[in-house]
Amino acid sequence: MDGFFIRLIKEFEEFISKGNVVGLATAVVFGVAFNAVVTSFITNIITPIIGIPGHINVGNLYVTVNGSTITYGAFINAIINFIVISFVLFVFFIRPIAKMQEAEKKKHVTTKKCPYCLSEIDAKATRCAFCTSKI
Repeated sequence: MDGFFIRLIKEFEEFISKGNVVGLATAVVFGVAFNAVVTSFITNIITPIIGIPGHINVGNLYVTVNGSTITYGAFINAIINFIVISFVLFVFFIRPIAKMQEAEKKKHVTTKKCPYCLSEIDAKATRCAFCTSKI
């Protein structure tokens, strides 16, 4: 039984020390920290600015129905928060990664289509092997 737990602990150490697990954990920590910064920015700067024309604080908006309080201002803050985080992730992570993947895919192209017969031919070919057209 003792050997089982020792093997289990060693396997867990191997698993946890892999780069992708450590990278994922780091990404989660950075994500949480980034979320806190954006939430503070939205709550303390953006929504008060939005409320300036009407002299209201959007984050504090609520309505009471039969003794229940619905804080729709906090919901508006959460929506703005989501939009800001989504935009930042798109601009700084998703878009650049997609461009890198597209460039990497173009590097490994070994075939192309003949413009005349649309057959797959070698990328370096100067004449189609199927229709013999010059390319």
